[in-house]
Amino acid sequence: MKLELRHTVKKEAEGTYYTVPFDVPENIERITVSYTYFRGTKGLLGDLMPVNTIDIGLQDESGRFLGWSGSAHSTISVGEYASSSGYLSEPIHAGKWQILVGAYHVREGGVEVLYTIEMEEKKPRWLFGDLHIHSDASDGRFDSFTLGKMAKERRLDFIALANHNNFAENYHLPHLDNLTFVKAAEWTHYKGHMNFFGLAEPFENSFIANSHEQMQKIIADARARGAVISVNHPKCRFCPYLWEDENAFDMMEIWNGPMRPTNLDGITWWTELLRQGRKIPAVGGSDYHRPHSLAKLGEPVTAVFASSRSEADILAAIRSGHAYVTENRDGPCLILRYGDAMMGDTVIRKADTYLEITAENLAGASLYLVTDKGEQLLCRGEKEHTDRVKLNKPRFAYLKAVKGKKRVSAVSNPVYFETTEVL
Repeated sequence: MKLELRHTVKKEAEGTYYTVPFDVPENIERITVSYTYFRGTKGLLGDLMPVNTIDIGLQDESGRFLGWSGSAHSTISVGEYASSSGYLSEPIHAGKWQILVGAYHVREGGVEVLYTIEMEEKKPRWLFGDLHIHSDASDGRFDSFTLGKMAKERRLDFIALANHNNFAENYHLPHLDNLTFVKAAEWTHYKGHMNFFGLAEPFENSFIANSHEQMQKIIADARARGAVISVNHPKCRFCPYLWEDENAFDMMEIWNGPMRPTNLDGITWWTELLRQGRKIPAVGGSDYHRPHSLAKLGEPVTAVFASSRSEADILAAIRSGHAYVTENRDGPCLILRYGDAMMGDTVIRKADTYLEITAENLAGASLYLVTDKGEQLLCRGEKEHTDRVKLNKPRFAYLKAVKGKKRVSAVSNPVYFETTEVL
């Protein structure tokens, strides 16, 4: 939404500060204020002849001072996840906000200032992130700030620094505009690796577990405090998942680093668990450690349909399966809808409802619909594909894009179907 305010700064106000109010409604994520006015003579003559100079700052509905930029910038913005330099980042609450006016120089007769206020509403959007990165807090090369800058260069919206059995870094993660750090730690055990998301300190005592019972206690304690747990690279040749407990994790990292047989085996196991009735979201992560290695930051990424950029909303969307995994930020985009539902949701089959498929950026990949009954080729060699598919009573359905014979380039989460059909 957009608001314009015209305000005249009077000559007698010169040398003073005051405020101009404006109303902010509920559900706003970011506020941008731009202003224009007649400045007068520019350049060197401005030092000799009268000019208008109006400064600007901002404060919120509680009267809290958010920042000041003088007359250096004609546009400023504030929000929870990004703000202009010199302005605080904070959640935006409804109420009467104030533009701070600094009447530095005002010519005779005053000057009219046009303030243009744009307010961005909170709304669900697709966000892209890498859920498995290592920093120099364990065996990675770069610190968290450097990794954050690298992630922004790759146009990522969120990252998780999941270091081996340590979480100290979660207490001093940096702030970078429009990049969310998801708190994480990788439980690196001889019987398998798991990422614990959402807690600064996922282990109540230590990560050590020398029995199945001790493993279950670590999992139960973390879950009780809100952790979301993903099993990592479960079919890795070097560090596979060996615990005899398929309920210890909430999600599965079906894609770790470069696409290779390990990941194909992981996708096969995930699909088998789906056939058994598990509803387990699929995620991916690069497992990036250092430059000049096969693992590249942001390859793959998990695309998430989240309500906001907050860590809580990102994790809630991932946990709900409102996501797909793709080879990089520009990789295939796979979206499934069934009526008002999307991937990750459970629905009741209806005779008059079709599965709606949207696939973009395929770059010639073959697109398959995978259900508990097998795989169905939808297209081959197209850049994008839309479809409406009549289903034959599946328990789940997800999309898979494949380049060549075996190289998977994207996988969506499934839509799950109840066995009762409504006619």
